[in-house]
Amino acid sequence: MEERQVKYGLIVALIVLALVGRLIPHPDNFTPMLAVALFGGAMFPGRTAYWVPLVAMFLSDLVLGYPVTWMTPVIYGCFAAAAGLGRWLATSRTWARTGAAALAGSILFYAVTNFAVWATLDGLYPHTLDGLIDCYVMALPFFRNEIAGNLVWTATLFGLFDLAQHWIKTYAPNRLAH
Repeated sequence: MEERQVKYGLIVALIVLALVGRLIPHPDNFTPMLAVALFGGAMFPGRTAYWVPLVAMFLSDLVLGYPVTWMTPVIYGCFAAAAGLGRWLATSRTWARTGAAALAGSILFYAVTNFAVWATLDGLYPHTLDGLIDCYVMALPFFRNEIAGNLVWTATLFGLFDLAQHWIKTYAPNRLAH
């Protein structure tokens, strides 16, 4: 298989994974979206690294019937930032850095989206320090799921990639020789 075909196949597979991961029943915030952003950022060059999670979000939002709201750019921005974390990860990937990137992405998403909710939704939380704290406290169950989902999905994607790389290095040369 040509390298270009593998690249396009991987892009489509990641978008489909993210789409299906949002469509099937799952605990709140336990989706592969951030892991797809990290993996895409680590595996693809340039703009492709950022387009993969954004296209996946856009398509899944369309299928789910989610309208574009004031939160859309905030959420999409968080996934673009996660792809940026993936670009950082690509420079020297280890399992420790991969886990740190997944945690950092979770924290970033939690911090940014909940701050946006507090800052912009009149009446939901008072625009005081207590209101901000309440907003973050009320989101803790979602944050717990987000961390768990991001760690599971990130380990799955990078683990499968590493296994495939190992298999190719170990078994593919032997198969080609025969």
